[in-house]
Amino acid sequence: MTLALSADTPDHSFRLDLTPQSALDVAGAVFHGVDIAPGSAIPSDGDPRIDRALPGFLFTCGPDHIRHPVPVEGAADGRRYPLHGSLSSHPACNILIEEDEGEVVCEARVSVSLAHGGSADLARRWRADRRTGHITLDDLVTNIGEEPWPPFAMYHINFGTGLFDEATRLTGAMLPGGSLPWRFGEGDMTIFCVPAAETAEHGWAEIAVGPIAALGGRSVHIRFRTDTLPYLQVWRNQSPGCAVLGIEPVSHRLAPREELIACGEAPDFPPGGSVGYGLSFEVRQHD
Repeated sequence: MTLALSADTPDHSFRLDLTPQSALDVAGAVFHGVDIAPGSAIPSDGDPRIDRALPGFLFTCGPDHIRHPVPVEGAADGRRYPLHGSLSSHPACNILIEEDEGEVVCEARVSVSLAHGGSADLARRWRADRRTGHITLDDLVTNIGEEPWPPFAMYHINFGTGLFDEATRLTGAMLPGGSLPWRFGEGDMTIFCVPAAETAEHGWAEIAVGPIAALGGRSVHIRFRTDTLPYLQVWRNQSPGCAVLGIEPVSHRLAPREELIACGEAPDFPPGGSVGYGLSFEVRQHD
């Protein structure tokens, strides 16, 4: 089951397939008749939650952990934080959709049971402007448990690289030299993470992926709040059977969880505390 945020005009044709069964993340993302999500061309890390999420265009990592599994602090039973945190696969509830000719808004709540025993509430709001093609996501995570814990967040925005050619590049002020070929680095798989806050404008950073010939030479522009997502992680995987590029606004640099906590880069937030995240994207003619 999916819920569609859509528009179909000569200038702005899109459909986002939202997944109520998995936190209202995005499965298919069809722009101008082309699904830019990677689909089956993805790797598997052995976690069925992520194997179901990764083929889609966007899934959310957190709110208690990001990246690969590590032991839960102080847990005598050997519990580990799951791959990419606890949020994925939690269903959305209290879904409200409002739409008119100009825009469509979808709001929902997600109750999350955390690996360390705490609880969180995610208030999620999607908004799609049918006149401009501009799509936004606003999230508010609240600690509704009885103990403090450090919040983490990462937004995995995944492209199927079978759509790319030699002209496709990544462009953004946070990147080395301001631009990179989409097949950066060496080998079939590589990853990097760079600060984005220093080069942000008015608290938002932007990265573009394009031109993409299948989209008529258009580019996908992604913007994200840098007060709570101050880093950008980018990875690609072209190993046998895989064809995926991930653009990943993230709350913390690429370092072990225990190091981030010890350095004071992952402070606790108390019961009742909240933290907000925001991102947006649109497809437009290549600059």
